[in-house]
Parts: sequence; C-alpha cells; structure tokens
Amino acid sequence: MALSFNSSNSLYDFVVKEGNGAKGVADLGLLPEKYIQPPQERINKQDSRICDAPPIDLSKLNGPEHEKVVNEIVGAAETLGFFQVVNHGVPLELLESLKDAAHKFFNLPPEKKVVYRAEVSPSMVTKLGTSFMPDKEKIWEWKDYVTMVYRSDEDALRYWPNQCREVVLEYLKLSSKMVRVIMEILIGKLGVSPDESKIERLLGMKTVNMNYYPPCPNPELTVGVGRHSDPGTITVLLQDGIGGLYVKMEQDNDAGKGEWLEIPPIPGALVVNVGDSLQILSNGKYKSAEHRTRTTSNKARVSVPIFIVPVPTERIGPLPEVVKNDGFARYREVVMQDYMMNFFGSAHDGKKSLDFAKINYE
Repeated sequence: MALSFNSSNSLYDFVVKEGNGAKGVADLGLLPEKYIQPPQERINKQDSRICDAPPIDLSKLNGPEHEKVVNEIVGAAETLGFFQVVNHGVPLELLESLKDAAHKFFNLPPEKKVVYRAEVSPSMVTKLGTSFMPDKEKIWEWKDYVTMVYRSDEDALRYWPNQCREVVLEYLKLSSKMVRVIMEILIGKLGVSPDESKIERLLGMKTVNMNYYPPCPNPELTVGVGRHSDPGTITVLLQDGIGGLYVKMEQDNDAGKGEWLEIPPIPGALVVNVGDSLQILSNGKYKSAEHRTRTTSNKARVSVPIFIVPVPTERIGPLPEVVKNDGFARYREVVMQDYMMNFFGSAHDGKKSLDFAKINYE
C-alpha cells in the first residue's frame, strides 16, 4: 500500500481520526517527521545502566522478615521511586492473559478500534488514544493505548472492550489489594496513622491503560513515551519481556539532573512507582521518578499500567504531621482535578507538572 503524508492534517486524520494510530504508520513501514524526536530527547542505551535492585517479595510481609520488607519498600520510594514486586497476589497466568489481550485488541482492524475514540465512544470510561496529547504536542510519541476508567463492575463489563474487559477487571481488583497494603506502609512510615476514609480518597480513582508500542523502522529516532512523572498516588505496571522502561535517579534533589536506569522485565514481577500526589503528601520524602520508554524495530511491545489517583475533589498537600517534623512545606495544597487538568494541558516535560504545587521560597 502506497501512502504519503504531505501535510500534518492528512497524517493527523490517518493516525488520530481514523484510528490507525502509530500501528497504522508502522504497518506502512514509515517514520513521518512528526515522530522524530530532537537529539536530546532520544534514548541511547549506552547512556544508562541496568537497575540491579532485586524484586521485593511481598509474601514475606506475613512472616519474620516483615520489617525488612517494609524498609525495602520505603527505601525504594525514598530514592528511585520505582521498585519491582513478586508474590503480589496476581497469578502469572492472568498476567500472560493480559499481554495476549493487549495484542489482540491492537491487532483489530482500525474500524473496530476507532469506535472508542473519545469523540464517539459509547462511554467516557473507555477511550482510544495515540501518543500523549497529539493536539498539543509538536512531536508525537510512538505509542497507541486504550484507557479504561473504573467506576463499577457493571460499567466495566458493559463498556470496556470485550477483548480484554474480564481479564483487566480481575487484574485491577487483585492489584488494588496490593496497592492498599503498600500505601498503608508508606503513609505509616511518615509517622501518620492511616485514616480509613483518607486512604480511600487517596486511592479512589482507578484507571487501566493497555499500551501498544509497534515496531519502529528507526527506533533510535523516536520514543515510546517521553519524559514524565505520573500525577497520581501510585502506579502499578505490567511489562512484557521486551523491556524499554527507563527511570531517572535524581541527584542532590535536582529533578533536572540524574542517571537513567533501565528497569529490566522480571518474569512474574510487577513494577510499582510513586506518583506526584504521594511526593506532595510526603513533602518530598517519597520520589515520583521521571521515566520514559524506548521503541524497538523488530517486535511490538505492550505494557499494562494501573493509575491510582486521588478522587477529583480531594485536596492534596503535605500531611500536617510531616510538615511539623520538617519545619516547612515544600508544596502548597491543590485540588486534584486542578492538578490533573494542568498535567494534561501540555506535552510531557519531565517533572514540570510538580511545579504547579511547588512553593518557591526564593
């Protein structure tokens, strides 16, 4: 099939409006200029190293090594902001089914997927997307995704794509139990007695994405996802076996400087990372790490993140007990829906989203 894009509008129509996405461009063997990142944003594996931290065994929370595991979780949240967990309560068979479901959905014909575009989707709990914000980005990211917002089991089973709805719902429910345990540990270690209703509000909004990164003709020129931190409380991520996730280890509390680490896929493990909301709540004690993903040339890659976000009306600010201990607040209190609007109001740009809540004492 011969097709060329001689205007940005024709490319936009093909990729976004017609639902072809980056996959449709990849199937044509093309790499339009719209996807070519400036040199400073490209990912060079030689500029990073493999993160060699072993996965944390959550089953040991129920035994004599409980405190050791708690300290491992807290230590990871305080330094890198990312860690991997095993024995997390999600069966390995379910994780494999999730990957298969993602491939199955994104290999549907475009006309089967385009019905989930935000403008035409039967419900806003399901949305097909590509890149991050194609209307606002100068350069697009080499990724397609489908977003599934959880409101109720009934909504999920009615409106989520039938290629994945049941397996995604099970993944969400089992992972949510793990997230609750981790959240209580992290809040407790701040010297705060977890309040039941407060925890519920901080973990109140749950969204699952299925991400699809098609093979790229020139992967060194693109990125799957650009530099960013997650706006929510905690994110859980299933990687496939291909890898490509990079996380920045901050230096001297400077988010602009640091070393990039590749998070290797570990069979059966899930990746957990701190979001901006938890960094704000902890007054900076826990780190929402900047991260990004690369593309590959020979095989499609999938990932399945669960974004746990405070309810939209929740006011997010440093917890009073932490501020009292630190002596000052690094962040102002913000309403979560305002923070999210700011996050989705522009292209990915590292941890710039945190500036919305940061207090400048200079």
